[in-house]
Amino acid sequence: MKKLLLFALLPVIIIFSYMQLPKKKKIVFFGDSITQAAVNPGGFIQLLDTIFDKDGLGNKYELVGAGISGNKVYDLFLRLENDVIAEKPSVVVIFIGVNDVWHKRSLGTGTDSDKFIQFYAAIIKRLQDQQCKIVICTPAVIGEKTDNSNELDGDLNQYSNIIKDLAAKNNLPLVDLRKAFLSYNLANNKENKESGILTMDRVHLNDNGNQLVANEMWQVLKTLK
Repeated sequence: MKKLLLFALLPVIIIFSYMQLPKKKKIVFFGDSITQAAVNPGGFIQLLDTIFDKDGLGNKYELVGAGISGNKVYDLFLRLENDVIAEKPSVVVIFIGVNDVWHKRSLGTGTDSDKFIQFYAAIIKRLQDQQCKIVICTPAVIGEKTDNSNELDGDLNQYSNIIKDLAAKNNLPLVDLRKAFLSYNLANNKENKESGILTMDRVHLNDNGNQLVANEMWQVLKTLK
């Protein structure tokens, strides 16, 4: 009789136990193709997932990739509700800007600086309204040469400064990937190569680039515990 009663109550016990498990907080990584690829093995989101596990936070946080190839800041604004807010994240990491600069020259469809500021600020405001913690990142590189001969270095520096200003004005944590990539290349790109140090093609990350991004993001994310 006792065995039958226990068997009958087993589904209830399982459901009750599941209900008592703390729900994981979501960290959404919001960006372009660099972020889209980061969910793959060796990508920076996958690497961060491993770091979270090693630090004992794997049972507290779920890392979600929300990157789409070719996206610029206004694309992020347009899909903010469906791809980010619908996930009910605790933290959103915004990593955008490369295409806003790059596509000005390559496709003629980049983003002017004033529009970049407006859309970026609107994304921040909407996420703040949702009580999300926000981490913002500067764009890294479009070319890895260290002698200031990358065609878009000036524009990347300008847009990185815009993002740093937005971080300061809104009191947001900043991951300065632009600074980190430049410093790494100065130390390791002695032959002044345009790619192959941290990127595969001047923009998209190789294994070293993914590891650097994961390390830089972790320095900020670990403070948000």
